[in-house]
Amino acid sequence: MQKYEKWTSERAIEIIAQHQDQKGATLPILHALQEVFGCVPLEAEPLIAEALNITRAEVHGCVTFYHDYRREPPGRRVLKICLAESCQAAGVRSLEKRAKEKLGVEMGGTTADARVTLEPVYCLGLCHSSPAAMLDKDVYAGLDEERLDELLKEAQA
Repeated sequence: MQKYEKWTSERAIEIIAQHQDQKGATLPILHALQEVFGCVPLEAEPLIAEALNITRAEVHGCVTFYHDYRREPPGRRVLKICLAESCQAAGVRSLEKRAKEKLGVEMGGTTADARVTLEPVYCLGLCHSSPAAMLDKDVYAGLDEERLDELLKEAQA
């Protein structure tokens, strides 16, 4: 479980400055902002664009193209369910439906008590033992309904 800092433009500018000289700095900056704030707020886009001398549209395109970036901080725990082809072939769609029903949220949503955010992920590199999921930074493979229920219980604890 990760605690995030409250958004401030001053802190964002500091983070951007730490990465702006890297080659292909946009993604490292976005990752760093999300690591610190739990999300990439819309207010960050013009700051990044100005620092990198690129358009705001280019920054916005990166943020919205990659599923990993959020606009709002997540719940206390993040449960990501792999929806890639291998996991789909192994029946992850029924597990996805079960997770949504048990948590009462759609993909990308956070439970009303802010305990769990449910997100899709498109490959965890565990295709040989699909379906797979990730709770915070721990990965789980070979999921079935029983193991998913255990994960959901752990996430909600």
